[in-house]
Amino acid sequence: MKAKTSSQSLTINTEVVLPNDTNHVGNLFGGKLMQWVDITAAIAAQRHCGRVVVTAAINHVSFDNPIKQNSVVTLEAKVSRAFTSSMEVCVDVSVENPATGAKTKCNEAILTFVAIDQNGSPLPVPPLVPESDEEKKRFDGALRRRQLSLVIAGRMKAHDATELKALFDIK
Repeated sequence: MKAKTSSQSLTINTEVVLPNDTNHVGNLFGGKLMQWVDITAAIAAQRHCGRVVVTAAINHVSFDNPIKQNSVVTLEAKVSRAFTSSMEVCVDVSVENPATGAKTKCNEAILTFVAIDQNGSPLPVPPLVPESDEEKKRFDGALRRRQLSLVIAGRMKAHDATELKALFDIK
């Protein structure tokens, strides 16, 4: 299977925050943002593997800054690492200044997707080759995040989590 780059999975989604997308103080509902994140990330994962994908986990979500009604929101998703049948996807969420066009990052999310066949069984996915410094940083961190998730879920023993042990300098 031929390796792919993160840029080949790049998916950009732009949305406007409408009144029905907001809570009682005029901020975008977190659940609505998560819907946009999940869809954008799924398309990125599907572009990487060329298969149907399902969300396996939402590994991290930050709601660093509120997003106000009428904001133009841009979500940029890329596959950050591919494993056997799963892919980690990072999504950066920005708000655009309508006067200048400048974008300010306000939220981020990391999700895991699995490629599946028509019976729902996992399928292999192409490896990923990171190119930029940011892509290499996310690629390296993905294995630690994966091992931590597996340990927490009880699917990996802590002593087998080599990347985590190295991070904490545990012998």
